[in-house]
Amino acid sequence: MKKPFLLLVLVSTLMFISCKQTDSEEFTGAQHEVKLLTVNPAHFHAALVQKEMYNQVHPQVHIYAPDGPDLEMHLQRIDRFNQRDENPTNWETIIYRGEDYLEKMLQDEKGNVVVIAGNNRKKTHYIMESVKAGLNVLSDKPMAINGESFLLLKEAFDEAKNNNVLLYDIMTERYDITSRLQREIALIPEIFGTLETGTPENPAVIKESVHHFFKYVAGAILQRPPWYFDVEQQGEGIVDVTTHLVDLVQWICFPDRIIDYHKDLDVYDASRYSTKVTQQQFFDVTGLDNVPAYLQGVIENDILNIYANGEMNYRINGVHASVSVTWDYVAPEGGGDTHYSLMKGSKTHLVVKQGEEQNFLPVLFLIPAPGVEREQWDTEVQEGFAGLNPEFPGIELASTHDGFEVIVPDAYRIGHEAHFAKVTEKYLQFLIDGKLPDWEIPNMLAKYYTTTRAFEIAKDKENN
Repeated sequence: MKKPFLLLVLVSTLMFISCKQTDSEEFTGAQHEVKLLTVNPAHFHAALVQKEMYNQVHPQVHIYAPDGPDLEMHLQRIDRFNQRDENPTNWETIIYRGEDYLEKMLQDEKGNVVVIAGNNRKKTHYIMESVKAGLNVLSDKPMAINGESFLLLKEAFDEAKNNNVLLYDIMTERYDITSRLQREIALIPEIFGTLETGTPENPAVIKESVHHFFKYVAGAILQRPPWYFDVEQQGEGIVDVTTHLVDLVQWICFPDRIIDYHKDLDVYDASRYSTKVTQQQFFDVTGLDNVPAYLQGVIENDILNIYANGEMNYRINGVHASVSVTWDYVAPEGGGDTHYSLMKGSKTHLVVKQGEEQNFLPVLFLIPAPGVEREQWDTEVQEGFAGLNPEFPGIELASTHDGFEVIVPDAYRIGHEAHFAKVTEKYLQFLIDGKLPDWEIPNMLAKYYTTTRAFEIAKDKENN
């Protein structure tokens, strides 16, 4: 009689485990139904998710992290949001401090959405363990920094699908007004024509970005964790900031279209080079008075050589694209991070500049393609542009010597930090929908394949 009883117990246990792994919480948009967990918040982007309050999100947030300066800086940022004079937040923080923070978070089951922004070497592991436990994940970029972590990320997406949870990365640049306008104007054939294919020597799409180690965030000097300068932990520049640029190439050039990295992508060239940071500059931006052992190998004559810069050239759906990122130590006076973008249409080239002439604000220009008759082009652009008014009221064209400048009212320029709330609101809606758009997951995989493949090519090129 014991065997049938034991068999029944075994079957019941397996059914319980199966249900626990596949059942997921249904979100309706009800107040406070989303309960945030934050794991090892070692990057300031983790705090920016909480710069605003959301009706759907419970104000009590559980944080799991090792004790140390990364955690303390995160708590200080949250406290500044709670204490600010204008529109203060009211987050309540419950903290677990310990080296077993990840295991403890998974055991406690205190929330249903994990926010991950920190050490990129550990990030893909955090993602995998979270979705395996049936938790939704909102992750900062990059979710993968090399070929090995890309393969783990692929498995994580499969695991998320099996457990019916949503894994999504924070693509703030989609909410920049110039990026949105580029995307919309490229969909108007009267203005843009069709996307050129270009060549390896003359790409049809170019994205360039310049960033700085020394900067201000939320009104205070950003203190970088020392591991931020270790490419083994942070990832090289070619797999970090380029995530945004590759995402914009996909999102703007091929809106809502599934990209299969197996057949739609060909990364054929990439390179990498270092940013030179003096030891004093390192001390100034980290608050340390010594260089950690894991960075000793990159020091030469009191200079840290950080592989923060990179460029990749690839073909996507037959279109040649070039993406590059540069990290300097500090921006010029009055300046900040900058972005340059070129998208070539058969009628119009869409150009975004963000230099001194633009007061370091991104500005979109429309330039007639070579061989296009200017007078007729002017008329067609103005007529086509009128169709944008319902969605973008107040945005106008101003004639220039070369074409048109798009004049954007200040109300549209909400700033990079405010974009985190926009991404979070979009993700909360996805939770209510119970799914991501069909193109999002394959295109996230395509994006991280592109960056990690470029990284491998750049390393191989330098070694050979």
